[in-house]
Amino acid sequence: MGVRRIVANVHAADLASARVFYGDILDMEVVMDLGWIVTLAGSGGGNPAPQLSFATEGGSGTPVPDLSIEVDDLDEVLRRVAAAGLAPEYGPAAEPWGVRRFFIRDPFGRLVNILVHA
Repeated sequence: MGVRRIVANVHAADLASARVFYGDILDMEVVMDLGWIVTLAGSGGGNPAPQLSFATEGGSGTPVPDLSIEVDDLDEVLRRVAAAGLAPEYGPAAEPWGVRRFFIRDPFGRLVNILVHA
């Protein structure tokens, strides 16, 4: 099981302001815009490029998670979560925008979105 990408998520009511600030000042490019979430990526050539997401909600009526972590084997992470005696707060769910995911709290109370692209 490997981690492919980690994205910080910021709850924001005004997604246009995020596009202007991070686009104009830091030269970040919009790489995803679903209306309720916009993700911007750095253009400095990193692989994968550094990303930030700004969202009015977490999708499917959920709260905005603090972090999104993309993995290559969601079922293995779910097995490890169960073995640790933990329970997801949301999901696992196959979302209409092409990811399978669940939310869980880390030891510090942060809401973490663990996902795999379908």
